[in-house]
Amino acid sequence: MPAHERVGVYPGTFDPITLGHLDIIRRGAHLVDRLVIGITTNPSKSPMFTVEERLAMVRREVADLPGVTVVEFDSLLMDFAEREGASLILRGLRAVADFEYEYQMAGMNQQLNDDIETVFLMADVSLQPIASRLVKEIAIYGGAINKFVTPAVAADVAAKLAK
Repeated sequence: MPAHERVGVYPGTFDPITLGHLDIIRRGAHLVDRLVIGITTNPSKSPMFTVEERLAMVRREVADLPGVTVVEFDSLLMDFAEREGASLILRGLRAVADFEYEYQMAGMNQQLNDDIETVFLMADVSLQPIASRLVKEIAIYGGAINKFVTPAVAADVAAKLAK
C-alpha cells in the first residue's frame, strides 16, 4: 500500500443497508482512495440479519463501486481504523439528534487517536428520515419499504420476514 493512499472507514450495523447508507458510501468513496465499510454487531441493537447476511448484502450493493471493500469488525472503532490504515472515519448525519451522539463519539475517538479524523457527511435531504430501525419496523407491519432500500434489499427483508 503506497504511503500516500488515503483510506477511510465507514462503520455501521447496516441492518439492513438503506439508500441513505448507499448515498454516504458513494459520496464518501470520492474522498479517499480506498473506503472500507466495517460491519459490526451493536449489542444494544437486535439485528434482523446475521453478520454474514449483512456482509453479503452490503458487498452486493457496493459491487459496482471501485475502491470500496466490506469487512466485519468486532473491536473498538479506533482499533479497526488503525488496523485498516485509515486516516479518516466517515459518518453520516441525518438530523441534530445524530449530531449530538456523533459529536461525543468523535471527541472520544480523538482522545484515543488524534491522527484519525472523523468526517461527517449530511444525508441527502430526500434520504434524511431513513433509519434501518424504522425500515424494519415498517416491513414487520406490512408496509412498503421500496422508497428506503434497493429492490434487492427489499426482497431480502421480505424473505427474512417470511421465515
